[in-house]
Amino acid sequence: MALSVPGYSPGFRKPPEVVRLRRKRARSRGAAASPPRELTEPAARRAALAAGLPLRPFPAAGGRGGGGGGPAAARRNPFARLDNRPRVAAEPPDGPAREQPEAPGPFLDSNQENDLLWEEKFPERTTVTELPQTSHVSFSEPDTPSSESTELPVDWSIKTRLLFTSSQPFTWADHLKAQEEAQGLVQHCRATEVTLPKSIQDPKLSTELRCTFQQSLIYWLHPALSWLPLFPRIGADRKMAGKTSPWSNDATLQHVLMSDWSVSFTSLYNLLKTKLCPYFYVCTYQFTVLFRAAGLAGSDLITALISPTTRGLREAMRNEGIEFSLPLIKESGHKKKTASGTSLGYGEEQAISDEDEEESFSWLEEMGVQDKIKKPDILSIKLRKEKHEVQMDHRPESVVLVKGINTFTLLNFLINSKSLVATSGPQAGLPPTLLSPVAFRGATMQMLKARSVNVKTQALSGYRDQFSLEITGPIMPHSLHSLTMLLKSSQSGSFSAVLYPHEPTAVFNICLQMDKVPDMEVVHKELTNCGLHPNTLEQLSQIPLLGKSSLRNVVLRDYIYNWRS
Repeated sequence: MALSVPGYSPGFRKPPEVVRLRRKRARSRGAAASPPRELTEPAARRAALAAGLPLRPFPAAGGRGGGGGGPAAARRNPFARLDNRPRVAAEPPDGPAREQPEAPGPFLDSNQENDLLWEEKFPERTTVTELPQTSHVSFSEPDTPSSESTELPVDWSIKTRLLFTSSQPFTWADHLKAQEEAQGLVQHCRATEVTLPKSIQDPKLSTELRCTFQQSLIYWLHPALSWLPLFPRIGADRKMAGKTSPWSNDATLQHVLMSDWSVSFTSLYNLLKTKLCPYFYVCTYQFTVLFRAAGLAGSDLITALISPTTRGLREAMRNEGIEFSLPLIKESGHKKKTASGTSLGYGEEQAISDEDEEESFSWLEEMGVQDKIKKPDILSIKLRKEKHEVQMDHRPESVVLVKGINTFTLLNFLINSKSLVATSGPQAGLPPTLLSPVAFRGATMQMLKARSVNVKTQALSGYRDQFSLEITGPIMPHSLHSLTMLLKSSQSGSFSAVLYPHEPTAVFNICLQMDKVPDMEVVHKELTNCGLHPNTLEQLSQIPLLGKSSLRNVVLRDYIYNWRS
């Protein structure tokens, strides 16, 4: 009929004709692959098409809304983005009767409209929202125990960020009242023990929960310079570049800063020795030191772990008479056994290897060719030994363990060491950062930063609310445990978390060789006044099991933890 009109262009088609042609091509192509199926178009739609009336695209037969034209069918959103996004894996493909191979459909379901916004704006949070879908998380290392338990393993690494997600809101963590904030500070200073119920029905109205949350965010710091990021210190030159540092070229001011720092450091050690402080960290621009009180981590002595170290630092410690060991060198297959089966340490093994090397040239003398073979001189042998020792510098294997009275010698060594403070760069003249869970002389009370975020995430049935709580700052082990205990009550025993550790401190989770296993009852009694909750103290008393790794992902379901390191 269209060809009888004068001047009519054969390439022109009316919209209804285009729709019919595309459906006809789709049916003819689909018939070769699968048996034809009858279309169920409403009578009113067929009549409108026959009359040449323009219609909106018909909903896909195999979409989420169903295949019919009833009220349950999902409508296309005319305002959706016109990108050619692939279909969600969980969504069934359209049937052959609705395929348009020439041009993908420009419309999206209304509940598909913005499901990529979470990934684009919050890429890190996407991982967290996917984490609860995992039924069981396993350890990455084969020698670690089962990851399903009612309690988390102890983690001695410092975290820089925690991201908790839950199906229940975190609105109770926002906008604390002045009285609640003050009560939380008092509870921390007085080491008040607060035990929350297993599940809190209405967390937003729980004053006890909000005060305890404030109490869990407090830590103590020295020095305190609000315009400088004092943690982490390793690799922080870029963040500190351009910041004001009046002490960098002032020797008198540097001396005053180091003098105050030495007093604070000594105060912390005295608190640790008298078991009034459970542990603390010394963060320098090159390495980090963890001091732990006797009874923690399964040790009956005061311990200090230093990581990473260099050959120069270890040599300086030897010259000062500090006895130390390299725990990971012994555990990584470098130790040998004598004929009687006795294990040898690193130094003993090196001595035996030297003797073996001397004996390896004795057979040359028996053959009379010793003069023709060039024997390595003492200098070459020494350089080769130093090469093996230098190869582990700045690596987790270089971690150093100091125990007992040697920790006091280490204290004096660090106070008087010139390599403790940078001589150039943005950190020049700045004393190391001291981090502690309890107050000490010269310390400043600081707060971890917390903020809650509510977002919409894509689900099969549409959008769903996803709530998250972000904690940033130097998050020490006691804070991590306190927060998980608190969220276990507020979120009814279900949440997930992504943890971001300060990598140089992950090696602090190694299991130490113990000469004597301490009595836990005695440990808890002696550390009663260290400022920690009894449950937190019990966790920190456990023997570390994570090795050189640290907790990365945690899922709590029905009060049962699953974790991945």
